[in-house]
Amino acid sequence: MKPNQWDVSYEWKAVTLLALGFGLVGLDRWLIAPLFPSIMKDLHLTAQDVGNCIGILGLSWGVFAALMGGISDKIGRRKVLIPAIIAFSLLSGFSGVAGGLAALLGIRALMGVAEGSFCPTSFAATADASHPKRRGFNLGLQQSGFALFGLALSPIIATQLLGVMSWRWVFALVSIPGLILGLLMYRVIREPKPESITPTPASAHKPHGNWRDVLKSRNIPVAMVALFCAMTGVFVLGAMLPLYLTDYLSLDTQRMGVVVSAIGFGGFVGQFGLPGLSDLVGRRFASIVGFIGTAVMLYVFRGLGAQPFALFAVLFVASFFTLGLVSLLSGPVATEAAPIGMVSTAIGIVVGAGEIFGGGIAPALAGFVATHFGIQNILWLPICAVILGVGVSLLLEETAPAKARRRAPSVDESARFPAVEQPE
Repeated sequence: MKPNQWDVSYEWKAVTLLALGFGLVGLDRWLIAPLFPSIMKDLHLTAQDVGNCIGILGLSWGVFAALMGGISDKIGRRKVLIPAIIAFSLLSGFSGVAGGLAALLGIRALMGVAEGSFCPTSFAATADASHPKRRGFNLGLQQSGFALFGLALSPIIATQLLGVMSWRWVFALVSIPGLILGLLMYRVIREPKPESITPTPASAHKPHGNWRDVLKSRNIPVAMVALFCAMTGVFVLGAMLPLYLTDYLSLDTQRMGVVVSAIGFGGFVGQFGLPGLSDLVGRRFASIVGFIGTAVMLYVFRGLGAQPFALFAVLFVASFFTLGLVSLLSGPVATEAAPIGMVSTAIGIVVGAGEIFGGGIAPALAGFVATHFGIQNILWLPICAVILGVGVSLLLEETAPAKARRRAPSVDESARFPAVEQPE
């Protein structure tokens, strides 16, 4: 391959494997939800125990996303990615041997460590492998696997497997694909060439600094707050919508399941659709449109009665925007705001902050609203959060390569993300 020729073949191999890997993260994380009725009977758990099992993973995920992002910038992507995918796959299988609440909590907390480590590192590896013109689309495509496998397909997979095996064997079975994928990633994923990294005006901080250098970039704290807003929408809908549909709108379980699946299918399209659109119209404009679109759709959704088709359609569009925002803010926005050599650190800080709030605090606030003000008012929390997100998005500085090139044609944006090492 010529020195200046982009390795498109490697780009698509890497993005495909990393997308499948993040899809398995989503599957392993959300598979437990439809299995909980069976688990609760066998392990004698309460609803509070269920909430604790979900929350502890989110908290450990957030902490280690922030920590391991920086570490992968120093020791390399492969040394974090490969052990992380093997670890969370094995731990998912070990969930099936838990004999009680304490064991299940411990396993889920360790899963959060492994998945939190995989998350920012995989985003950075995707950015490394992607041509700047396709960076937003590729980062979104990678993250879309989480919505497709975790929020759309996992309930179907879990409930179908439960018909032929126990919940313990379901966990064991779904751990196998991650081990196979870890081997494929070991053979395919390469490290970027550090000697080819050169600074650009968009990243003036010195390379290999610390997390304080990351926060000096204006878009990083803005993206953190904006991600708070977007993930409040995602996690409140994921946690409370089934209860809203069954208790308030009186849908039966089957129709409720169909409506809720719109979160996963809409999010799957949105997680590569909105970042891909941002490659053309700019990150700031796409973020503003995403928050406005979410707010409008959730307001419309709140006014609908027990109409499964209409509920599905509106929720599909709302999820397109809100999960698209998660990909946009934690992917291209965080990536392009990172100092040289600190892409994974920047992504880890943004994702970690959003995960701790969205995965921990927001669902607790939703429970408070439902308990004290009624489940019918639960949608006001994500509506208010995404309206706040519109204002926060106005503070973003534009970093999309197409837009930046119009302002400064001399900037070689591809220098920020070096070509990966080629085999001898």
